[in-house]
Parts: sequence; structure tokens; C-alpha cells
Amino acid sequence: MSMFWFIPTHGDSRYLGTAEGARHVDLDYMRQVAVAADTLGYEGVLLPTGRSCEDPWVTASSLIGATRKLKFLVALRPGLVTPTLAARMAATFDRLSGGRLLVNLVTGGDTAELEGDGQFLSHSERYEASAEFIRIWREVLAASHAVQSVDFAGKHLRVKGAKVLYPSLQNPHPPVWFGGSSDAAHDLAAEQVDTYLTWGEPPAQVAEKIADVRQRAAKHGRKIKFGIRLHVIVRETEAQAWAAADDLISRLDDKTVAVAQQAFAKMDSEGQRRMVALHKQGGARTRESLEISPNLWAGVGLVRGGAGTALVGDPDTVAQRIEEYKAIGIETFIFSGYPHLEEAYRFAELVFPKLGYGRREASNSPILPGPFGEVVANVYAPRVSQS
Repeated sequence: MSMFWFIPTHGDSRYLGTAEGARHVDLDYMRQVAVAADTLGYEGVLLPTGRSCEDPWVTASSLIGATRKLKFLVALRPGLVTPTLAARMAATFDRLSGGRLLVNLVTGGDTAELEGDGQFLSHSERYEASAEFIRIWREVLAASHAVQSVDFAGKHLRVKGAKVLYPSLQNPHPPVWFGGSSDAAHDLAAEQVDTYLTWGEPPAQVAEKIADVRQRAAKHGRKIKFGIRLHVIVRETEAQAWAAADDLISRLDDKTVAVAQQAFAKMDSEGQRRMVALHKQGGARTRESLEISPNLWAGVGLVRGGAGTALVGDPDTVAQRIEEYKAIGIETFIFSGYPHLEEAYRFAELVFPKLGYGRREASNSPILPGPFGEVVANVYAPRVSQS
């Protein structure tokens, strides 16, 4: 089991759907979140992609020097760069970071955004192009370790003598992650990716996805890993956790939710359709209507695209739900919470011990903490007499 956190390059807040409590995101803040994740023992961080976010490659590159072991899951968007250029970018990042790059293949599902980026392929064509893109990317990086070039001619992409002179540190290439819920997505995952990533659906639905992708991968003689993307709201008690969930959406009004849902309806993403369907099971924004599975809450998806569900509960309960996902095949958990800096600490301090997870390095400080987390000066660090 490995735990990842999230770098909020699109903004951070105490409340969803409003500027109230919003937190300005700049390099200093993103560095704080990254350093916290690195120090607390998260294995890596996910950086989102899209026109509402800061560029993930530039952002991740700016955080290399501030961190030591943290891995960066960075998006590749077919159509925005050529696969050979993307391979050079990945190789450089991987070398400069000491082998800490993970690549997240993103086909995109927001039609308006795709058209704004000059992409007008249909859903099926995007997956065809993405499959060609990542194949070229993988082969070029693999060939770089033997100083060879690659030729490829497909329906959407063609390269001749494609080459990367300086190979990635990870051989044959940094691991490829990918998420998608359509048949085309499952086929692509089965054939080419290392980790299949799902959004936080109820365990039974996730188990169905895992079984399908695993079966398709077996036909290619492959085995892949599985991860899940979730938000988390954990507090000392169940009551406090659900109160925090209610508070997170307490500033939403019907108009804001309606506008967001209209935007989601225009997307041709199967994963987004499944997210929307989850919270439409109920009417009013109550725990009863939004708790779609024990401790799995769909409130975030009212106004946030992509991953729209959160695990809500006390530390024991949240740990139990994580173990349930692990039991069906999930190995990596990518969490986030509002605000992301404080929640990174809260989740690590409350839940990591329940899972036997985390890396805490010994301090070099000669002043030892007391049993209540404070320095007991007269016991552990006696004062020097002033007489």
C-alpha cells in the first residue's frame, strides 16, 4: 500500500464553490504542501492538469529541489506536445529529480477545453491517438538506453528516426499511470500502462473495473497495478467528520451547483458521467442523499469535476474503508482534502498509524519532546543557572 497527496495548482479553500475562505496558490504555498507531503511520508503527489490549473510540468519541476524522496505524478496530454518531445521532457525531469517521475496519461473529456487547445477528435479517436502517443513515448525512451531511434506510422501519429539522446534514470521509462472508465480506456490500460487509476466509486463498482481491466491485461500477457483517487475528511470522531463535510459545502447555493452540473453534462468523459450519477441518487444536500456507500460521500462532486467523492469518518473507520479497497486490489491511494496543507498533516497523523504506514525520520535536535508533544524544559533540557 502506498499513499499519495495532491498539489492544488487550481486553488485551495475551506469551502467549495465560493471565494470565501479561498487561499491564494503560489510557489510558496505549493512548496509548503510538497514539503509537508515529503516529510510526513507520502510516497508522492499528483499534480492536476487543465486550463484551470498551473502547468503541471513547470510546477513539478519547481518543487524538485524542495523535496527529497517525493515522487511526482505529472500529466501527459496527447495533442498538446509531440510524443518525442514529451519523452525528452520526461527523461530530463527523471534525471534531475533522481528518478522520481511518474507519468499520468490524460486523454481529456472537456470538449470546450479540448477545442480551445486545438483538439477536435471524437472520444474514440482521442483514445486511438492516445494509444499511439504513449506507444511512441515508451518505445523512444526504451530505445534511448541503447542509443537507438524509433520509426512509427499510425492512423494519427507518425515519427521517423525519433530519438532521445539522454535517457531517463528509470529503465526503460518512468512508470505510466492512466485512468478512464470506457471500454476504449480499459483496452488502452490493459495494453500499455503500469497502473490503472480509478476515481472513488463504491467498492463494488471499483471491483468490477479492476476485474475487467485485469482480464483484458491478461489477454496481452500483462499484469498491472491499481490505484484510486479520493478526497478525505477525517476527524477525531464520526460526528466531527460529518460536520466538517457539511461545512465544506455550506456556502453552496442551487445556482452554483446547477451551473457546475450543466458543465459536467457537456463532457464526453465516461468517468465524469459516473461521478455525476453518484450524487444524483438523492435530492437535498444531506448526508443521507450524498453518502453513496458507507463513509463514501459524493458532496465534492456537486461542483468539482473529476474525482468527486471523499472518505468521511474517524481514523479507525477511514482506515477500515481503505483496507476494504486494498482487499479488492487497490495498491495506491491518492488523497486530497481542503485546505490541502492542514489536511495532509491531519490525515497522516490520524490515519497513517492505523495502517502501519508512514516514514518519520529521527530528529537531530538535542531537545527532546515531552509526553504531550511539548518540551518539558526542566526535565529534558535543564536551564543553566544564572547565579
